[in-house]
Amino acid sequence: MSSSAESVPVRTDDPLGGGSLGAVLFDMDGTLVDSEPVWDEALNELARWLGGELSAAARRATVGTNVPVSVRVVHADVDRPDADPELSAAKLVAEAGARFSTGLRWLPGARELLAAVRAAGVPVALVTNTERALVDLALGPLVEELFDVSVCGDEVAHSKPAPDPYLRAARLLGVDPATAVAIEDSPTGTAAAEAAGCPVLVVPTAAVPVPPGPRRTFRTTLAGVTPADLATLTAR
Repeated sequence: MSSSAESVPVRTDDPLGGGSLGAVLFDMDGTLVDSEPVWDEALNELARWLGGELSAAARRATVGTNVPVSVRVVHADVDRPDADPELSAAKLVAEAGARFSTGLRWLPGARELLAAVRAAGVPVALVTNTERALVDLALGPLVEELFDVSVCGDEVAHSKPAPDPYLRAARLLGVDPATAVAIEDSPTGTAAAEAAGCPVLVVPTAAVPVPPGPRRTFRTTLAGVTPADLATLTAR
């Protein structure tokens, strides 16, 4: 009996390594693409347009947020409470959009992991605080080619750090958030995913550390991460 059991071949074609993974929910800025330098330039240009200079602390406070929050941070930082938030938002979007349209560099391992997850038959979503118009500039037709659904910051009542974007993505995919791994880089996005009930793989940016948490697993890069690695996170 033992020799017969030992002769049974071990399956090696399971991309999830025997684990279960309902979906993978990818953040965009700083997670998939290296867009934070674009926001650096756009936010600094907005501050100069308002007559000031953006502090490093204010820049860190904008990481992972949306345009309205970023505008409020900049207004406070350059002491311009009188500035029109709508005009400032339009200026920031225009500055970022001009840079997004020239193309963005994919971060190490991001494109490969996305392809591997899709090849494994696992649903994928893009979940970002960035406005739809800027996402379309940044990724173009890849939004529809690479993701089953996408949720942008201007399409929910409350953007990250509220759980709304992740809850909406899970609902659109028809999965339980507890089975959907979110991949994030910022404290804001990580808090949103965790609040939605998702396990989170965190690849933090160097400038803004992400504190540990019960549903948070940390990696320094997405290079080498596999769908099987993600499947282990839903079992915890």
